[in-house]
Amino acid sequence: MILQHDIVIVGTGLAGLRAAVECVDQADVAVVSKVFPTRSHSGAAQGGITASLGNEEEDHWEWHLFDTVKGSDYLGDQDAIEIMVKDAPRVIYELEHMGVPFSRTAEGKIAQRNFGGHTRDYGKRPVKRACYAADRTGRVVLDTLYDQCLRHQVKFYSENYVLSLVFDGKRCAGVVTYDLATGELHLLQAKAILLATGGCGRIYKTTSNGFASTGDGIHLAYQSGIPLEDMEFIQFHPTGLYPLGILVSEAARGEGGFLRNRLGERFMERYAPTVKDLAARDVVSRAILTEIREGKGISGKDYVHLDLTHLGEEKILERLWEIASFVRIYLGIDPVYDPIPVQPTCHYVMGGIPTDVDGRVLMDQKGSIAHGLFAAGECACVSVHGANRLGCNSLLDLLVFGRRSGLAMKQTISKVDHRTLSDDSLRAMEERLKKLFNPKGKEKIDEIRQRMQSLMMEKGSVFRNEEGLKKGIEEIRSLKERYNNMGVVDKRKAFNFELMEAMELGHQLALAEVILFSALHRRESRGAHYREDFPARADRYFLKHTLVFQTPKGPEVKYKPVKITRFQPEARVY
Repeated sequence: MILQHDIVIVGTGLAGLRAAVECVDQADVAVVSKVFPTRSHSGAAQGGITASLGNEEEDHWEWHLFDTVKGSDYLGDQDAIEIMVKDAPRVIYELEHMGVPFSRTAEGKIAQRNFGGHTRDYGKRPVKRACYAADRTGRVVLDTLYDQCLRHQVKFYSENYVLSLVFDGKRCAGVVTYDLATGELHLLQAKAILLATGGCGRIYKTTSNGFASTGDGIHLAYQSGIPLEDMEFIQFHPTGLYPLGILVSEAARGEGGFLRNRLGERFMERYAPTVKDLAARDVVSRAILTEIREGKGISGKDYVHLDLTHLGEEKILERLWEIASFVRIYLGIDPVYDPIPVQPTCHYVMGGIPTDVDGRVLMDQKGSIAHGLFAAGECACVSVHGANRLGCNSLLDLLVFGRRSGLAMKQTISKVDHRTLSDDSLRAMEERLKKLFNPKGKEKIDEIRQRMQSLMMEKGSVFRNEEGLKKGIEEIRSLKERYNNMGVVDKRKAFNFELMEAMELGHQLALAEVILFSALHRRESRGAHYREDFPARADRYFLKHTLVFQTPKGPEVKYKPVKITRFQPEARVY
């Protein structure tokens, strides 16, 4: 079936929904998602949204800019970061007017709290910059934007899995989807396509990401000839619930919680003497794993304690209720009385599909535009996070650049006419799916996926080295060969989740290779990318963005410069 809309948005997280809200007044907008919209992983964001409102104490956008640039280990593009931090207050007040129930101060203003890496006076001490709704910020913003979409009659194709991008010449003009409810393939053609499909954290065994975070949109762009930018930078959040990886928000430390090792020491004082437990995430994650490596993990195991007991029951239940709830549910621990076992968990990909500040996808290091194709959110790399993202800047990124993508798409569609696409892409996808129903395929999806996830933890997580990365690439390529000998057992057309998982695994294996390949070629340590064999930052050689292209011979790496406007690289000390 061939369907037509002005704009097709793939993904129902905050970036996709904010874009839909922005352009629905002037366009026929359709949103496609493999899950029901309010199940998007954006709903798991707990901590808040950063903005220099100054409601709790003095703050300025210039300080926010500095913190974000420094947090990125000077790899973030400063022109894009400036756009984001300047727009932050407008984002908050806009959400407030839409109905987001932010937590309040005694005076009725939007409340703000401390978050890792955010400071006043250019790094002198922590500042309260994160606007929040208890510890359910992502949830309430997602629900609010979804409500706005329904109010404005956005068309939703829920439980439709996007299988490929369709190009009309050099213009992206549609997507092929698999309708889970019927098993049918659809071609949705449009004047503009936005990829807002989130990250790829499920490539790793220990992750805070939901099961839908399989990097689909990132790989769809990659296999269509779009390079991937800075994929070596994978953020591990310091406080994943041990041993599950479920996120314990930085809000817990923002409210005054702190980390302790086996000896009961507040060890972050040694690694970040100024901001301590509120250092940037890469710093805290490495500190935790260093303590564990030195034998200071709790009971000799691979975790430390996050201690909230001194905060008191009233504060915990008021501001950290959801965290307290799932700690009780999953571990049987009451954080009011007992410390929480935590370890670093794969959380966020800083890299992704390269875009300009209006979401237009870029095809090469020269900035050539892929006409008709846009990207926003975690799947995109505008690069406001560089080598390491600061907490609460993610939701800000989604909302600022989701909106800007919507504005740009409205301008684009006014200059483009609909052209009827052939059904060739549908037939090609039917043939591709038939190959997955290989009756002779002996390899199992679960076995390949589990080995990939373990391998990425072993070779491509917080600490890396040349030997491990090379071995990791070699084994990923072996897993890709095994994947070609895999067969889908379930032959149903409708609700064939095994088929969807098989497609997801193909995306994940390709992205795992890109991550390891990018990491191998960056022979320095910067932000979330730490090379034990190259422990120092090397601005002379690597103050540049990595671009990995898919070629018939395998991945190929090129580079493009970082945009520096105000702040020259300095030693990154907290």
